[in-house]
Amino acid sequence: MSEATLAPPAGGRTTTANRNTILSSLRASDRLFFWATRLSAWIVLLILGGIIGSLFVGAWPAIKTFGVEFLLTQRWAPNAEPEPILGGLGPIYGTLVSSLIAMAIAVPVGLGVAVFLTELCPQKLRQPISTAIELLAGIPSIIYGMWGFFVLGPFLAEYVEPALIATFEHVPVLNQVFKGPASNLSLFNASLVLAIMILPFITSISRDVFLTVPPVLKEAAYGVGCTTWEVVKNVVLPYTRVGVIGGIMLALGRALGETMAVTFVIGNSFKIQTSIFAPATTISAAIASEFAEASDVHQSALILLGLLLFVLTFIVLAAARLMLMRVEKKAGN
Repeated sequence: MSEATLAPPAGGRTTTANRNTILSSLRASDRLFFWATRLSAWIVLLILGGIIGSLFVGAWPAIKTFGVEFLLTQRWAPNAEPEPILGGLGPIYGTLVSSLIAMAIAVPVGLGVAVFLTELCPQKLRQPISTAIELLAGIPSIIYGMWGFFVLGPFLAEYVEPALIATFEHVPVLNQVFKGPASNLSLFNASLVLAIMILPFITSISRDVFLTVPPVLKEAAYGVGCTTWEVVKNVVLPYTRVGVIGGIMLALGRALGETMAVTFVIGNSFKIQTSIFAPATTISAAIASEFAEASDVHQSALILLGLLLFVLTFIVLAAARLMLMRVEKKAGN
């Protein structure tokens, strides 16, 4: 309570009754604010619980029919006789692998661009480059998908994938990962589109947290003879690691749930293959491509895939939170 709030009016003296009235009014407004914020939090939890509940109810017929085998089977045959054979292993595999490849590409590039913008870029170029990167985040995902289908996919199939296939042809293990033939629609193409889509999130958040580093810390490091790389490695990244990890996890969440762009370029094949140049599918792409025509247990299986994606995203975010807690605890120690 500030002195100005309870100060007596000019030419008079605040009585005890007036003071009590003011305090009661402030307490009432404080209680109203408290309950309004609590109600907002409960509304969010209720919506979350409603989503989980509706997904579980819709997925229950598939859970009852297939059980744990749904997670271990890759065959997807909704029209099989005498009963459908549906397994979610293929979409789960495609979701995880495409997201990991996208992160492996986007994280180093995004951090590198953020470091360039904050440490090395000429001042007059910083704003145009930053604006261009942020504009990437505003492009609709279906535009990325169309671009990947008509431009990126044919370019990769004609120039990039044949070169990678020839390079790793005689290297054990890698010759299976980069096995031909080249294709316009593949797991690799989808991963590259995902990497481009999540790049602005990593770059923008990393750049913003890099700018929070006190200049005196960097100047001190430069003063004792550190190079730019040493300043970034020993000062900037340790100081901003919590924010950087948060940005990376946000980008991973976007990659796991992306739908339209991936549907255009991944090929929508439920079969698991070792080559990243082969067609595949993801959970979101499978739901988007089949839900409109699905019914009965087929529809329930797609809802079960949605529930699995929800659980998978929750696990990723929970793991990120635990990682941040460990980082903060280590920094405190």
